[in-house]
Amino acid sequence: MIFWQIFAGVLGGIVAGMGMGGGTLTIPILTIFLHFKQLAAQGINLIAFLPMSVLALIIHIKHKLVKFKQTWLLAVVGCAFSLLGALLAVKLSNGVLKKMFAVFLICLAIYQAVMVIKEGKANKNSNK
Repeated sequence: MIFWQIFAGVLGGIVAGMGMGGGTLTIPILTIFLHFKQLAAQGINLIAFLPMSVLALIIHIKHKLVKFKQTWLLAVVGCAFSLLGALLAVKLSNGVLKKMFAVFLICLAIYQAVMVIKEGKANKNSNK
């Protein structure tokens, strides 16, 4: 069990540090391998995300990769809808929440695959 917790922390930390959302890996590891309920896994992920995001933010600020003027609207809207999402999550059953997260991951995978294909075609055309 400790192995999977460390594994989830390592993968989640790396992905979160790159700014891509470590929960896409951490939550499935917690639910599939450690048998946490979906809502508990999401809560654990959110708590773990706080220190990881602070450290990643410090590094991104040092490298001048954060544009503060463009961030405030995203932060305000994101906070408002995270409140709405959290209220909705506690009302849904574990099964429904798991299915919604699975659909999200599938959509994310499809989007990523399409972007890789488009990028590959664009690179192929630019090399001609």
